[in-house]
Amino acid sequence: MSNQTISVITSGAFAAALKHLAPMYEKKSGHTVNLSFGSSMGTAPDSIPTRLAKGEVFDVLVLAGPALDQFIQQGIIASGSKVDLAGSRMAAAVRHGDPIPDLSSVESFKNALLNAPRVAYSASASGTYLSEEVFPKLGITDQMAISAKKIFGERVGTILMRNETDLGFQQYSELLPIAGIDIIRDLPSEIQKTFYFTAGIGAASQQIHLAKDLIAYLASSEAAPTIKETGLDAVLAPLPWRN
Repeated sequence: MSNQTISVITSGAFAAALKHLAPMYEKKSGHTVNLSFGSSMGTAPDSIPTRLAKGEVFDVLVLAGPALDQFIQQGIIASGSKVDLAGSRMAAAVRHGDPIPDLSSVESFKNALLNAPRVAYSASASGTYLSEEVFPKLGITDQMAISAKKIFGERVGTILMRNETDLGFQQYSELLPIAGIDIIRDLPSEIQKTFYFTAGIGAASQQIHLAKDLIAYLASSEAAPTIKETGLDAVLAPLPWRN
């Protein structure tokens, strides 16, 4: 089969893994991966919802599970094409050298949020969970409306390094590549949550067989070590079209 190009867009949590896996797949398959990036949620110009709303077409989309489910319901992603690729857990971070807050219990987590002059959280799945579920659960929504900021279009670790916040939250895999920060993974079990990042085939794709082949590779044991190296947990889910 001659070389073909497959268009793929991924949200941030799976971006590092896909940057490594795309060239590996290209070498294995002889095809070319045209890779784009955007957040799973939000209205930023480069977010996946915005790009899809403008009519951009992708063969494969990798994004947070709930967002992908919405696109399936809207007919933008093909029904029966959803495949879980990786689990991603939330983490916190401070600039290297700054005091590391205790976030290990619900009470210390709450106190750290209230005591931090500036808090940042991502506009992705973990940030939505933090602002819409955790803050209300802790009874600190009003206080966080003053001190906390949702970050669009860039990683929270970058905001930390620009000294625009003091305590940041995002998926561990998105904080991991940022130099100069200390990552805090010991969050209370009552707060911690695993977010699943999933692949689906664009309903308008003209390359269904190639899209399935790429997703099969991303969900394989061959790809799992690379996924783990980028701070994610490979799921190794079955492929729905093989059931």
